[in-house]
Amino acid sequence: MIAPHGQLRVYVATRPVDFRKGIDGLALAVQEMFGLDPFCGAVFVFRAKRADRIKLLVWDRTGMVLVHKRLEGGKFVWPQVRDGVMRMSSAQLAALFEGLDWRLVRPERVRRPLVAG
Repeated sequence: MIAPHGQLRVYVATRPVDFRKGIDGLALAVQEMFGLDPFCGAVFVFRAKRADRIKLLVWDRTGMVLVHKRLEGGKFVWPQVRDGVMRMSSAQLAALFEGLDWRLVRPERVRRPLVAG
């Protein structure tokens, strides 16, 4: 099960991929584009050329999971197209998946508690 939490690693391919690719093709793309092991437990995010569809690939320790979402009447907000990949927080991934502008999601500052001494 994909459960968002602070420790979830999310990698985003900034260039579109061929959306005919399934699990095996995207797992190979993870190795080639990201230089990472597709079985590492991170979420890998890919988009279609028109930016109205995304695919998420993740190993959940029991099998490879492929999630495909198409927005009806909209486009996903995507990072600037350039070579390579980028990281995103689990909160930003949740916003992206909902079709929201993930760039507006900022991490909450956590203050260290003061130790009375």
